[in-house]
Amino acid sequence: MSTVAEIKAAIAHLSLEERAEVARCLHEWSDDEWDRQMQQDLATGKLDRLLAKVDADIEAGKLRDLP
Repeated sequence: MSTVAEIKAAIAHLSLEERAEVARCLHEWSDDEWDRQMQQDLATGKLDRLLAKVDADIEAGKLRDLP
């Protein structure tokens, strides 16, 4: 299997137990490259302005419920 579409199609034919096993396997990838980059950006302050904006929006009551 080489494409996401093929993998999705194969997963649709798995038993509930087999799908749970696949889900467990995928959840083990918590520290992939994207996560490492986010941690590095946070540590170096690259996200500070964005986080300050989010905090300001929260304090100003600019939140709304998701549909």
